[in-house]
Amino acid sequence: MLAEMGIRVWNTGEPGPATVAEAVAEPTAAATPAAPAVVQPPQPKAVPGSRALGVDAMDWAALRAAVSGCTACKLCSGRTNTVFGVGHERAHWMIVGEAPGEQEDRQGEPFVGKSGMLLDNMLRAVGLTRSDAPPAEQVYIANTVKCRPPGNRNPEPAELAQCEPFLIRQIALVQPRLILAMGRFAVQSLLRSDEPIGRLRGRVHQYQGVPLVVTYHPAYLLRNPEDKAKSWDDLCLARELLSKAPATP
Repeated sequence: MLAEMGIRVWNTGEPGPATVAEAVAEPTAAATPAAPAVVQPPQPKAVPGSRALGVDAMDWAALRAAVSGCTACKLCSGRTNTVFGVGHERAHWMIVGEAPGEQEDRQGEPFVGKSGMLLDNMLRAVGLTRSDAPPAEQVYIANTVKCRPPGNRNPEPAELAQCEPFLIRQIALVQPRLILAMGRFAVQSLLRSDEPIGRLRGRVHQYQGVPLVVTYHPAYLLRNPEDKAKSWDDLCLARELLSKAPATP
């Protein structure tokens, strides 16, 4: 299916395309998405207790220390490491994932292992990286939950609520020009929506004034490779959107 569309399949066994030109064999509708309609969902609700905790006033060092020492929910008892986030602290692109898995818990970094390799290939296809680079090229990556749920189960609502002030502050500090939400829990947390990803992707949403694009989580794509073409469409949508955004100082 992907070969018929002219799109090289991302995989975890070899590097992905180095440039957008290599990612697409010939011009397709996926590479040049039409101007999207902007969807304006209700603004995210304030998180009770976040101001009392002082999270909304923390700098990067204080926020990292607060996450590392957090015991607000039961996930703290089973973690090896908290998974704070990585990337440029003023990145133009911010990627928000779901919850750490086993390898993320061991290494203390989001999106490692096979899903991380796939994410790196996806980013490389649109000229981005998690390695050292200017803010227009290096992304910032964070998760909705900073500790691994046992057995990689889904995070519970109370766990998501306890971690949410940390993610909100990370977004405020980065001040991204675009957010790419990957996976159901990232999307539900940021958009306050229970709609499935399939209904939310392909449109431009807003998170506190920041354009937000919805796509599938790399772990999902590893299980459902037929949907990689859809994720490529989402990346092209995000890239096109950011290319039209006015430059800021």
